[in-house]
Amino acid sequence: MSAVGVSANRLEILQIAKAVAEEKAIDKAIVIEAMQEAIEKAAKSRYGQEHDIRAVIDGDTGEQTLWRVQTVVADEEIEDPAQQLSLTDAKKIDSDLEIGDELKEELPPFDFGRVAAQTAKQVIMQKVRDAERERQYEEYKDRVGEIINGIVKRVEYGHVIVDLGRAEGIIRRNDGIPRENFQPNDRVRAYLYKVSRETKGPQIFLSRAHPDFMVKLFAQEVPEVYDGVIEIRACARDAGSRAKIGVISNDSSIDPVGACVGMRGARVQAVVGELSGEKIDIIPWNYDAATFIVNALQPAEVSKVVLDEDEQRVEVVVADDQFPLAIGRRGQNVRLASQLTGWQIDLVTETADSERYQRDFQLRTELFMKALDADETLAQLLASEGFETVEEIAYVAPEDFITIDGFDLEVAAEIQERAREYLEKLAAEQDARRKELGVEDEMMNLEGMNVAFAVKFGENDVKTVEDIAGLVPDDITGWREPGPDGKPVFQEGILKKGEMRKDEAQLFIMRARVAAGWIEPEALTQLEADMAAEAEGEAADLTEEERALMALGEIGKASEEAEELAEEELIFDLDALAAEGEPAEDGDDADPKE
Repeated sequence: MSAVGVSANRLEILQIAKAVAEEKAIDKAIVIEAMQEAIEKAAKSRYGQEHDIRAVIDGDTGEQTLWRVQTVVADEEIEDPAQQLSLTDAKKIDSDLEIGDELKEELPPFDFGRVAAQTAKQVIMQKVRDAERERQYEEYKDRVGEIINGIVKRVEYGHVIVDLGRAEGIIRRNDGIPRENFQPNDRVRAYLYKVSRETKGPQIFLSRAHPDFMVKLFAQEVPEVYDGVIEIRACARDAGSRAKIGVISNDSSIDPVGACVGMRGARVQAVVGELSGEKIDIIPWNYDAATFIVNALQPAEVSKVVLDEDEQRVEVVVADDQFPLAIGRRGQNVRLASQLTGWQIDLVTETADSERYQRDFQLRTELFMKALDADETLAQLLASEGFETVEEIAYVAPEDFITIDGFDLEVAAEIQERAREYLEKLAAEQDARRKELGVEDEMMNLEGMNVAFAVKFGENDVKTVEDIAGLVPDDITGWREPGPDGKPVFQEGILKKGEMRKDEAQLFIMRARVAAGWIEPEALTQLEADMAAEAEGEAADLTEEERALMALGEIGKASEEAEELAEEELIFDLDALAAEGEPAEDGDDADPKE
């Protein structure tokens, strides 16, 4: 082969490597490495697979060098003569060689046969393909959370394959907007929510139904959202039908709802147009959960809200004529409101709420009649004043009864005495029941245990401290599990809902384990310290607005206390002044200073 021919081959190798690297958008060094691997494989086919053959291509000149490599080992450790050389033989070749060194023997160039050339081509293509897939993964994994533009390549069984330029993405059937049809070569925008590394290359998952797709569209259309002046705190969607977003402004001079709507609705209409006419409710976000829930149920008007923070559930009372509006078509409005707020919303009509209140009122009345040996009028009066249990009546401050018409301290004392007698009688009956169930006395020494709880534990075959130690908090407080329709259903625990919180149940069980000797007291101390630290951490995570609201609440509370104190002092002063103006009895002169 002439020198010109060799030079041309070298130049051709570099040109091929450069062209492939540019076409696949990968590093040229990766292509050259693939070529080296292909030459090594072809050389092993010629000289034998047992040899360690290495090829080197100079990235600047294109010059190819082929080596056979042997590793120097001790004479008695030779296992593979093809790849290993004894130290004695190595010293004969080069006296400077030591154990662990490599002896390289340059091999002459050779012509690739048809089979070897085909194999080399496959090796190069596989290596380049792997590098291209890795490049695609590295490029798109950092773009998760962005809106991606592409062109529809094809539609397969409802799944849309999108050409992104250097890669392909997929909008799966459930990630698309219903009744939205795409044709090949249509331009499409979608939200990149996941990139996974697969054997056949990275899978790039796109979505037009994802809630964050709407959030990103608003960020593109509303400069205040893009700049962070307005925040979209929550988003819930029924793709292609209706959506709700919760917005709040960090600048009191900017109306978040108005800014998102835009002049004559231009901004929101741009988002609606991209989402195939999806209706969007823009809701003012609020730090107060009850207020936000009321806002989220718009356009329905809410009469009353009752929160259960432990279960993250809320009962919402609406007027009878507002109930269909609150539910929405096929339950859409309440479902989106629940997703938006993160609370499980239970809707109740005013009629149903009133009937339930009447039932509860009647039950309380009957309880008070029985416990206090009182007539129906007195029992109803106590129930209407907000007393719910006999314990409240027994241990409330006597002065609180004076505010009720017709009550004085004498009547209050009599009622409380009857209430305490009833509770003592009930406690005695429950203690007898506890003993009948076989609940050990040692259980009564646990902090947080009472006779009523002991009876419930006994009825559930929990009769010793060791039995309590073997429980988990859910056994005591109850838990939620999916029902037949997929919605979470509350399963009653040993105690009724609300009688003990999860954290209290956890401490209660830990105390039992300490008493049973299962764990050391230090573990209980550590748990209590961790819970206290967690509570402090939650308080520290409050935003400035939440702190301000709490501060206002404390100020309001302090103001009410100050007003009550001032009112009491005023009443005292008026009484004293009236006493000074009264004539002294028995004709005695009164000293105005006394």
